Amino acid sequence: MFSWKDSSCGSCSLCVHTLSALLVFSLCCFTSGNSDINRAKDLMVKYPLIDGHNDIALQLRILHNNHLSKINLTHIHKVATDISRLRAGHVQTQMFAAYVLCGAQQMDAVRLTLEQIDVVRRMCTENPEFELVTSTQELNASMMRHKIACLISIEGGHSIDSSLPTLRMFYHLGVRSMTLTHSCNTPWAETSSEIYDVFKRRNNSLTTFGKAVVDEMNRLGMIVDLSHTSWGTASAVLMHSKAPVIFSHSSSFAVCNHSRNVPDWLLYKLKENGGLIMVNFYTPFVSCKDKANVSNLADHFDHIKKVIGAKSIGIGGDFDGAKNYPEGLEDVSKYPVIIQELLKRKWTEEELADVLRRNFLRVFEEVEKVRDQLSWKQPSEEEIPLQEVENPCRLVLQMPVVKKVFSNQSPSFRAVGSLNLLYLSSVLLFFFFFYVLT
Repeated sequence: MFSWKDSSCGSCSLCVHTLSALLVFSLCCFTSGNSDINRAKDLMVKYPLIDGHNDIALQLRILHNNHLSKINLTHIHKVATDISRLRAGHVQTQMFAAYVLCGAQQMDAVRLTLEQIDVVRRMCTENPEFELVTSTQELNASMMRHKIACLISIEGGHSIDSSLPTLRMFYHLGVRSMTLTHSCNTPWAETSSEIYDVFKRRNNSLTTFGKAVVDEMNRLGMIVDLSHTSWGTASAVLMHSKAPVIFSHSSSFAVCNHSRNVPDWLLYKLKENGGLIMVNFYTPFVSCKDKANVSNLADHFDHIKKVIGAKSIGIGGDFDGAKNYPEGLEDVSKYPVIIQELLKRKWTEEELADVLRRNFLRVFEEVEKVRDQLSWKQPSEEEIPLQEVENPCRLVLQMPVVKKVFSNQSPSFRAVGSLNLLYLSSVLLFFFFFYVLT
């Protein structure tokens, strides 16, 4: 005879077995997940990250007007970067960008860049957790001292105002990398962006002076950075540079067809150059959409590895340069998450050690080697033609023109004329006494 009680007991027994199986499966997944993330973190302890691009200096200016005395660098609100999160993300070396808006081109870009270099230098010399470094030797030594090493880059060639002496002075202040453009053309190089309608040229994406900039960076031992440049400029630089170059924060165009990303044909040229592409985490460059996840980002690593190999890949998160990052990768503490995903995709620990650290060190060492090979060269005295600069704010150093002062001119005009005469008289007297005394 059918019994509801027996049926209930059978059902309960089935439920218990099902729940037990689900529990075991969940525990296995949880254990596996924990194992993967622990494996990623262990790997990053052994090979801590060198990240190619971070814009915290820009946020310090926007949010705090660079007043470091009012900021606790260990915990900073409203940003993606601070000391505690850099430590949690196993970041041992960070390239900090000195960036000023393209609107400052032909105005006060040099001054603003100096101020951004100043805030990075202060941040990295006044806090015991940081250490400012300018060479591979110093970078490796900082790792032994358990410091977060700071490298300074300039983001945008407009910061040098088409002046090689200015470039050299930036180098002496500790700058070791420069992107040739940002989102605006310079008089000598071309951007991938169409935001600014300035210095438009046809079939001349790297001018004679642009090549001189690359040559001088090679001579100095400054890393040439092609992120933000047009494909034409990038291609021209890859053919011209004597040293390896980097894309400090760019991703794969084949995965996300954004103009800021790098197409496969350029990746092949990059491999020939011995350079490095450091994958960007910014969502629109990752998925070409408003949202992205860790898997979308890992697709860029997989594709670039397939095209040119793991030895040409690095990481350039671009944190604090934007606001929208893949889910689970919202700040610099989350770097182990992408390493965990790549481990799941069967990347070897040797490959990831290269991506995390060794590839950048190889490129930087080669840049220094080229510098040493070019030590016989004198600093370049190449100057950009004034008609190429088109800058009304540039002062042309020449003898002032003395104009005749008429009686019906205003007092202010007469005063200016008098000052010009006074200045000219002083110059003439100087040369008179110089020749008499010598």
